[in-house]
Parts: sequence; C-alpha cells; structure tokens
Amino acid sequence: MISTTNLSKSYNGITVLKIDQLEIPKGQSFGLVGNNGAGKTTYFSLLLDLIKPTTGSIVSNEIVVSESEDWKPFTSAFIDESFLIGYLTPEEYFYFIGELRGQNKADVDALVSQFEDFFHGEILNQKKYLRDLSKGNQKKAGIVAALIGNPEVIVLDEPFANLDPTTQIRLKGIIKDLAQTRGVTVLVSSHDLMHVTDVCERIVVLEKGEVVKDLKTNEATLKELEAHFSGTSSVEVE
Repeated sequence: MISTTNLSKSYNGITVLKIDQLEIPKGQSFGLVGNNGAGKTTYFSLLLDLIKPTTGSIVSNEIVVSESEDWKPFTSAFIDESFLIGYLTPEEYFYFIGELRGQNKADVDALVSQFEDFFHGEILNQKKYLRDLSKGNQKKAGIVAALIGNPEVIVLDEPFANLDPTTQIRLKGIIKDLAQTRGVTVLVSSHDLMHVTDVCERIVVLEKGEVVKDLKTNEATLKELEAHFSGTSSVEVE
C-alpha cells in the first residue's frame, strides 16, 4: 500500500533521511524506532506531505503523496499537539474533523462513544478547550480524532508518550484492533521498545536516517532491539 523509493531529505547539504526502498503492505501494523534525530518524524512528515523530499518519493495506494492530494481522504494522523485546534472543545474538534471527512454529527458521536474507557471521563462534557487539557488528554483527543471517517492509513508519532499506564494498555488494544480486525495500515513511531513490539507485527530501525534493521516481530524481537540500542553486538535467539 505504501511504497518508498530512493527517498532522501537534506537540509543545508546535510542528509537527515535516506531510504532506498521500503514497502508497507495494506493492513500491516508497522513500527518505526530509533534514537532522537534518527529520522522517524522526518519520514512521517514526508508521508503526510508536510515537507517535500529532496529526492525520491512515497507512493500511497498508487498516489505519489508529494504530487497529489488524492491520498488525504483515506489517510489520517496525529503527530503532535499542532494538529489540534486549541480554542475548540474536544466535541467541537471531533465534529470539525468529521465534517472534513464527510461524517455527520451522529456518525461522529457513534465513533467517539466507543472510546469512553480510553477517555476515562476526562475529555467529553468537561467544558474545557483543547488547549487547557493536559498533554496526555490532548493526545487522547488527537488519536481518537484520527480515527474519524474510517481511514485506511493511520500515522501515529509517539502515541504512548504522556499517557498513564492504563491508557497505554487501552491504546495498544485500539491499535491491534485497527490492524488485525479492521485491516487498517497503522504506522507507529515510539521510543518505547516494549510497547511498539507489543502492537506492531513489523519493526524498522532507523539510524542516522537509514534503515539498519527490518524485523518481523516475534518473541525475540524485544531482546534484539534492546541489544541493538545498548550496543551489544549480538543476541542469542533460542
């Protein structure tokens, strides 16, 4: 579904991302991990046409994202709080996103009602603007807004950050359901190796903008990732 070819991004002659080839099939839960500056957010920004590639392209469902906007109706994302509209309440924001995606208020209400446990009574009917919510609650609102309109591709950058343990567990269930039950292609970046290993069937490691590992998740994946990031040269796999 998503094909990356000869992709690079440079600033002032310094290359921050260089991916020769990367294929992400439809319905895959795909994890992207790496240290700060590895290129994770750069890749997602290119996938969402927030920045333009220096070379190469990303093709989503046969559409070159940097050349057309036809990928937008089936793609959604939550990268950070800049995706929110701070002077709206969560309800107003959900309806606004719904309108953009061809959903009426009843459609939005039906979807949002499925996430009462995830919201934990802290989002809806609070008479608060999004800007006045905690970072964690802003993230909850942004993630659920990304689910409005039945997108086929969902991009989540560091979704587990700032969430309490109970919400992290619930979010993992949501991500697994999207990919395994609904066939949504879910792309997740995270610094939390355990969480990303739990929810992603495939994990790519970026280092200095390049792919250094491409792993199909199994019971040894977490140890392999920990060995990589701790500098251990090898890891025994039983």
